[in-house]
Amino acid sequence: MRMLEKDEEEGDIQVSWQDQENINTFSKYNAKLQDLEEAYEGKKTEKEYLDDLAMELELADEDEPVKYRIGEAFVSLSLEAAQERISKSQEELDQEIEGLKSQMDEAVEKMDGLKKVLYARFGNAINLEKD
Repeated sequence: MRMLEKDEEEGDIQVSWQDQENINTFSKYNAKLQDLEEAYEGKKTEKEYLDDLAMELELADEDEPVKYRIGEAFVSLSLEAAQERISKSQEELDQEIEGLKSQMDEAVEKMDGLKKVLYARFGNAINLEKD
């Protein structure tokens, strides 16, 4: 959000209760979108780590047990069991990432609808864009 310049300011615009509700709703979706983007980036990073780990395990010796972290403890598993767990974790993360993407798309869609309404009502007197 940015401050308007003197030449961009328009006269006194009356803000109705419905206008204020739309502004508040937009603000809620904007905050939700930021939270979703942070979660999405975190899950994406975690997925990259799991992908790297899966690649490393492909090079591991099949006869040696693999230390696999479960909660706060490390458990010795066979290479095959560790690879299965990592594969399952990757699939779960993929589903979570897709869920976050769809939630982000939904929030953006609703924000776009509110932007149209608010810009039609207030014109240059309101700025809803990220800087």
